[in-house]
Amino acid sequence: MQNFIVSARKYRPQHFNTVVGQSHITNTLKNAITNKQLAQAYLFCGPRGVGKTTCARIFAKTINCFNISDKGEACDHCESCVSFNSGASLNVYELDAASNNSVEDIRNLVDQVRFAPQLGEYKVYIIDEVHMLSTAAFNAFLKTLEEPPKHAKFILATTEKHKIIPTILSRCQVFNFNRIKTEDISGHLAYMAKNESVSFEAEALHVIAQKADGGLRDACSIFDQMVAFTGNHLTYKQVVENLHVLDYDYYFKITDAFLQQALPEIMLTFDDILKKGFDAHNFIIGLGEHLRNVLVSKDPQTVALLEISDTLKQRYAQQAQVCSLQFLLKSLSLISKTDVNFKSAKNQRLLIEMALMQMTFLTTSADAEKKKMSS
Repeated sequence: MQNFIVSARKYRPQHFNTVVGQSHITNTLKNAITNKQLAQAYLFCGPRGVGKTTCARIFAKTINCFNISDKGEACDHCESCVSFNSGASLNVYELDAASNNSVEDIRNLVDQVRFAPQLGEYKVYIIDEVHMLSTAAFNAFLKTLEEPPKHAKFILATTEKHKIIPTILSRCQVFNFNRIKTEDISGHLAYMAKNESVSFEAEALHVIAQKADGGLRDACSIFDQMVAFTGNHLTYKQVVENLHVLDYDYYFKITDAFLQQALPEIMLTFDDILKKGFDAHNFIIGLGEHLRNVLVSKDPQTVALLEISDTLKQRYAQQAQVCSLQFLLKSLSLISKTDVNFKSAKNQRLLIEMALMQMTFLTTSADAEKKKMSS
């Protein structure tokens, strides 16, 4: 049986131009390489799965490449690149600070820094989860980090920048990685799917991208799971069902029912959602997000704030035309109060049902106020 390689590893970027959604970082690093303005230490900060360690490895490979291109990319053919790609490079030293966080571990690293590289110009030390180092270990690292040998470069990666002591921060060039946009993630997933001969619906990839919450590694893991479940054909219905995500149609249906004051339909739809095993709190939060999207869709300038497919944008725009601004604002206020009171409520279902009832008759009260004003 052939060994399966997870997509997060198989499609891990090998060059700066293949890194997804971090152009502000990769462009700066490429310019530093081409201009030969390399700092002695870098700190890569950001959420999980956005490319911190990947960029550190690409940077380490590129600065040791014998034939760096004019655009600051590694050639992938020289002796240094080949040894790096095969995992045999002695110029890159990776340390997991989560399990090597003592003073002794840092002293061992500092002792190694003195030795020059056997191949290439630099030795690169990548320290992952650097915020896990003890205070004593940080202090033992300070002098070496500030004045390392010419051949040594340090790249520190962390998800919790606030835990790093200021004396370390002041010695590093700090790069803040962003959460990757939903569109960028779904585009990368589409590229992966085509390479793997997986047919897909665009909506299915958007759901996976949204579920990943800005992390490409999470998106790749979910993608593998969905492919295993659906058998090389990703449909929106199957993905929503397997990820246990509430279908957009529920929210569109309930919002239309609000406008028609169809309370029985709303109550039955909510009951159906609960019977399918969805959490009531997640439902009310999702309804708030839906109405927020409707509100944003009322103005063409703010539609860009929606991280959804073009088909869904059209549906939101259509619903925005029939929803009054007053209804949306009052509904969002009710949902916000319900969200705050949910955990402390003894009858949580009744709390949400009361909010749904109030939202149902918001349009009626608005019409009554208009009649009073006109009379």
